[in-house]
Amino acid sequence: MKSFPCRRRSIQTSLICAAIASACPAIQAAENPSGIVAHEPHRPAFKKGARLLFIGDSITDMKWGRNQKDRNHYLGHSYVFLIAARLHTDLPRADLEFFNRGISGHTVGNLRKRWQKDAIEMKPDILSILIGVNDVGQAERAKQQVDLKQWEADYRFILDASRKANPDLKIILLDPFVLPVARLANPTTWNQYHGECVKLRAIVKKLASDYQAAHITTQKVFDQASQKTQPDHWIWDGVHPLPQGHELIARQWIQTVSEHLKQPSNVDE
Repeated sequence: MKSFPCRRRSIQTSLICAAIASACPAIQAAENPSGIVAHEPHRPAFKKGARLLFIGDSITDMKWGRNQKDRNHYLGHSYVFLIAARLHTDLPRADLEFFNRGISGHTVGNLRKRWQKDAIEMKPDILSILIGVNDVGQAERAKQQVDLKQWEADYRFILDASRKANPDLKIILLDPFVLPVARLANPTTWNQYHGECVKLRAIVKKLASDYQAAHITTQKVFDQASQKTQPDHWIWDGVHPLPQGHELIARQWIQTVSEHLKQPSNVDE
C-alpha cells in the first residue's frame, strides 16, 4: 500500500495547530475596543470633486510631504492618510481631493497666523481641525493655565474667516486628547494636561454647536479603547497616537461625518 507523506504531514500539522489554538487564550477577530465598525461602508455627503483640508499640529502633520507632486508622501502617515485611503476606495468616482496642512508644535494662535495661506487660499469644501494639546503643553512648561478666552477668540477668528470665504463650508472639529502614558503618567503632569484639555474640549463642543460643525469626540474614543487595552497600546507618549491610534481617529471621523452629512445621490460608489 502506497503512503502519502505530504498529505500525512499536512493533516498532522493541522491537528497540531488546532490543539495549540484550543489550548491558548483566544484572540477574537470580532474584538473591537473602539466600538466603531471599521469596514461598514460609511459614506459622507461630499459633492463631486470636493476639497478636504485637514489642519492642526503634529498629530495631523505626521511628516506630510511638502512636495505635493510626490504622491507617495503628500498626505503623511496620520489619520488623514487613513481617511483618504478609505474614502478614495469607497467613493472612487467622487474625485475627492485631500490636503494635509498640519504643522508639528503648532497652537491655535499659530493657526491664526497662517490661516490665510494654509486654509483660506486652499479653498476647501470640507475643513477638519484638530488643535489644542500644544497650547496645554506651552502652559504647562510656563507653569500657567491656558488663556481660555484668547484660545476661543483665536478659534472663532479662523472659523469666522473660513465661513466668510465660503458660506457653504462644512466644518469638522476634533477634541484635543491625552492619555496617562509616559511623562503624562505622572499624577501632577496628568492633572495639568487632562484638566486643561477638559476645558478646551468644552470650548470645542460649544464651537461645534455654534458653527453647525461635526464634532469628533476623540477623547471618548481613546478612553473607551483604553478600558479594554492598555493606554500605551494607542498612544506612546500620552499625546501622539501610534498607527492603531490614528486608525481609531480615522474610524471615528468617517462615522461621525457620515452621520452629520447624508450621502447625496450625485456621488455614487
